[in-house]
Amino acid sequence: MSKIGKQPIEIPQGVTVLLDGTKVSASGPKGTVEKKFTRKVVIEIKDNIITVSIKKQTKASMAAWGAVRSIIASMVYGVNSGWAKELELVGTGYRAEVQAETLVLTVGYSHPVKIEAPKGISFRVEKTFITVEGADKELVGQIAANIRMVRPPEPYKGKGIKYKDEIIRRKAGKAAKTAGAPA
Repeated sequence: MSKIGKQPIEIPQGVTVLLDGTKVSASGPKGTVEKKFTRKVVIEIKDNIITVSIKKQTKASMAAWGAVRSIIASMVYGVNSGWAKELELVGTGYRAEVQAETLVLTVGYSHPVKIEAPKGISFRVEKTFITVEGADKELVGQIAANIRMVRPPEPYKGKGIKYKDEIIRRKAGKAAKTAGAPA
């Protein structure tokens, strides 16, 4: 039995969840999210409570059970409260700005890097912090990862784009290695 899969999901006020076969769509104040799931699980909505169960106890259905429940719970939370990822620019002269729906990054290349916001995603920039917000947890995480890939943090000086709480393992430089060597 899946400990996560058998937990019910309560639908908060202001959020509507529609079920069409294996397709679940949730809409609320922060937007709309739609996902299609496997036929190995059964999704039911009764009295503002969503339950997920399995049709047949196979290895594949047991593996999908908890995952489907977690994804639906993330959808309900996202359309009600929204998801956000924060990134930090570390480096001299590294800047970010938002122009309409485009994030413009100046991170040491010969040209500024422009990242378009897909539908349902918004960018916010405050000094050296970039915030990616949206209703779809998967899309918010993917866009944040794409921004980080523009200039990943390097291990010697720590310069680059990193997640706010990310810890960069630093390496000793060349001078530190040879400092103890006999002359």
